Amino acid sequence: QVQLMESGGGLVQPGGSLRLSCAASGTSSINVMGWYRQAPGEQRTFVAFIIDGGRTNYADSVKGRFTISRDSAENTVYLQMNNLRPEDTAVYFCRGWSTTNTRDYYWGQGTQVTVSS
Repeated sequence: QVQLMESGGGLVQPGGSLRLSCAASGTSSINVMGWYRQAPGEQRTFVAFIIDGGRTNYADSVKGRFTISRDSAENTVYLQMNNLRPEDTAVYFCRGWSTTNTRDYYWGQGTQVTVSS
């Protein structure tokens, strides 16, 4: 019922910035949207989330460097990534989920972020 589409990934040098976007379409009971990332050979890990009321949470590894936000219509979520490091290199996935229905969750296809000099 929900489709998530990420965009904004690319190749940047260490210290650079990128802003990822996740556009949501469809309807569901999801009330949280977040970002995860997965590097080659590693498990997918949590990056950040934002709930309907605006509360946010971040992984310690990105706190102070990344900012998650939504547009006024709350149909697009962003991840502003500053001071990027090589260890931030990963495929970044948008995820939407419900806190009331644990089976209602959706993943985007992912967008590649590569941080390299």
